[in-house]
Amino acid sequence: MQLLYNTDFVVTIGFVIFIGILLYYRVPGMITSRLDARGNQIRRDLDEARALREEAQALLAQYERRQKEVKGQAEDIVKAARAEAEKAAEAGKADIRRSVDRRLRTATEQIAAAEAAAIREIRDRAAAVAVAAASEVIRGRMSDADAASLVDASIAEVGERLH
Repeated sequence: MQLLYNTDFVVTIGFVIFIGILLYYRVPGMITSRLDARGNQIRRDLDEARALREEAQALLAQYERRQKEVKGQAEDIVKAARAEAEKAAEAGKADIRRSVDRRLRTATEQIAAAEAAAIREIRDRAAAVAVAAASEVIRGRMSDADAASLVDASIAEVGERLH
């Protein structure tokens, strides 16, 4: 009975009984199965995280490609807009040139018409002055008989030309 008073012996026997109870109720198997289940859950979580990471990388690559495409399209749009603006500017310059040329032609034609009108007016006035002067000279030098014979000759000539 001396052994029962020895604490080391009692603790050892209690420990062995405790281990026996644990083995009887299959606690190590339960712990192992729970650890395996936890390990499997962690493995599934890691696989899912890996799959999500790969999916995120694929989406990132896709968005980067789209961004490059959009950037290229934006550059194309800017180039097209610049080209269109240059064409519009050239067309505007050409329109202005045509308008200036048209106005110059119109002004030149108006000047030429004014010159022609002035020349006609000068000729008409010169003819009127010459007719008036000739009339004065003829009145002063021509007798009534000469005037009547000249009128008769003119009437006969007009009659011949009309018929």
